[in-house]
Amino acid sequence: MTHSCLPGDKIYCVYIAPNEKMIREHAEQGGFPANSVAEVATIIDPTTADVAA
Repeated sequence: MTHSCLPGDKIYCVYIAPNEKMIREHAEQGGFPANSVAEVATIIDPTTADVAA
């Protein structure tokens, strides 16, 4: 897992994993739900900034 976000009464976790099955297995072993799994297509953060602009 790379990080978790806690907005209100939910938890969102960001994982680096080769497939959804591994994420669901990790959740099951950890005893927490993985109600929804979605692939992140693009990451936007300071490391992706265009410094030439």
